[in-house]
Amino acid sequence: MAVLNATFEDTLNKLIEEKKYSSIKDILVLMNPTDLAAIFELIEEKNIPLVFRLLPKNKAADTFVEMENEYQELLIRSFSDSELKEILEEMYVNDAVDLVEEMPAIVVQRILSQIDGEKRKDINQILQYPENSAGSIMTTEFVSLRLGTTVGDAINQIRKTGIDKKSFYACYVTQNRKLIGRLSVKDLLLANNDDMLIDSLLKTNVISVNTHDDQEEVSKLLSKYNFYAIPVVDSEERMVGIIAFDDALEVMEDEVTEDMEIMGGMAPSDKTYLHSSPIYMFKHRIFWLMFLMVSATFTGMIINNFESALAVQVVLTAFIPMLMDTGGNSGSQSSVIIIRALSLGEIEFKDLPRVVIKESATALLCGTALSAICFIKIMLIDRMLLGNTDVTVMVALVVCITMIVTILVAKILGCVLPLCAKKLGFDPAVMASPLITTIADALSLLVYFGIASMLLF
Repeated sequence: MAVLNATFEDTLNKLIEEKKYSSIKDILVLMNPTDLAAIFELIEEKNIPLVFRLLPKNKAADTFVEMENEYQELLIRSFSDSELKEILEEMYVNDAVDLVEEMPAIVVQRILSQIDGEKRKDINQILQYPENSAGSIMTTEFVSLRLGTTVGDAINQIRKTGIDKKSFYACYVTQNRKLIGRLSVKDLLLANNDDMLIDSLLKTNVISVNTHDDQEEVSKLLSKYNFYAIPVVDSEERMVGIIAFDDALEVMEDEVTEDMEIMGGMAPSDKTYLHSSPIYMFKHRIFWLMFLMVSATFTGMIINNFESALAVQVVLTAFIPMLMDTGGNSGSQSSVIIIRALSLGEIEFKDLPRVVIKESATALLCGTALSAICFIKIMLIDRMLLGNTDVTVMVALVVCITMIVTILVAKILGCVLPLCAKKLGFDPAVMASPLITTIADALSLLVYFGIASMLLF
C-alpha cells in the first residue's frame, strides 16, 4: 500500500466535504489502482461508495481487487446488482475466487448470482482444489492456440481475446486440451512472415505443474526460471490454467509472513497489523505464550534439583543467565539459517549428516572463541575488579567448558529439529527461536550443573 501523506488526506476530505467531485475525479484518473485502493483507508466509510463511483471504469475493478476485505464487503453491500455485475465481469477468475473465499456466506450468494454461468463454473472448479495447492491460485484465463495455426491468425486471436486474459506474453498450444508446447508473443512478432505455422516456433519441453502441487513450490519454480506464468495441468495432463508471476509473488509474501509469525511464536494471521484488533491478536498469540511459559518451568525444576549444590557454590548462579542466553542465541542462529535454506530448496533431509558436521565445526569454533573471552572476563572483571573471591579458576573453567558444550548442543538442535520437522510434514518455522531457546535453556542448565558436579563437588 502506498504511503499517502497527511496533506493529501486533508485535501481529499476537503474536496469531498465541498462536493467538488470533478476535481476528485481528475485526481483519481491519474493514479495507480494500488494507490487508489489505499485512498479508501483515508476517508470516512459513508463516503467510500461515493468516491468509488468516481473511478474510471477501466480502473474500478483493478482498484477493487487491491482493497482490503472490509472495504470490499462495504462496497458490495452498497452496489446495485448492475454495478456489482460490472465489477465482477472485469475481474479475473482467480481474483473472483479470492473474493468468494473471503466474504461472508450471504455476500457470496449475491456475488455468485451476478456472475455468468461459465465464469461461475470456473470459480467452483478452482474452489474444489485443496487449500495452498497450485489449482487453488491458478486462473483459467490464458491464451490457447491450436497446432496448424499461422502466425498471422495467432496474432489476430491474441488481439481479439488478449484483453480478457490474465497473461498473454506466453501462449500455450494444446491438442484435445493436452499441453503440446509454448511460444511467446515475441516469437510471433519476430517470425519471418504471417503465413508461417506456429508449429515450427514451438518449445515442446514445457515446464508445468500439477493442480495438487504445493503453491510455495510453484512460486519457487516461477522465481527460478523467471517465467511470466507457468501452466497448470490436471492428473490427465490436460491444461486447466496458469499461475501468473504476480499471484506467485503474493504466495511468497504470504509464506514469508507466515514463517516470520511462527518463528516469533505466534499463530499465522491473515490480516494486516492495522486491521487486527487486540482481541484478534490475543487469540493468535496466547497459545504460544502459554505453551512457552509452561515449557519454561522445566528450567525451574532443574534449578530446584540442584538447589543444594548451588547453596555450596552460590557464585554459580551469577553465570546462569549468560549461559542460557548464549545457548539460546546459538540455537536460534542455526535454526534461522537452516529454515531459510529449507525454504529456498538449498538443503533436504538427506543432507542432515553434512549439516550436523558443518554446524558442529562452527559451534566448536564459536564456543572456543567465546569461552576464551569469557575466561578472561571472569578472571579480570568478576574476580579482580569486582573483588569476588568466590570466583576461582575452577569456577571459570566450569563456566567456559559449559559454554563450549552448550553452544555445540544448541547449534546441533538448531539444525536437526527444523530438518526433522520438514521430514515429518510440519512447517520448519515451528522449530525457530522461541522453541529452540526454551529447549536450549533447559539443556544448558543440565550441562552446567553436570560439569559443576564433576569438577567442584
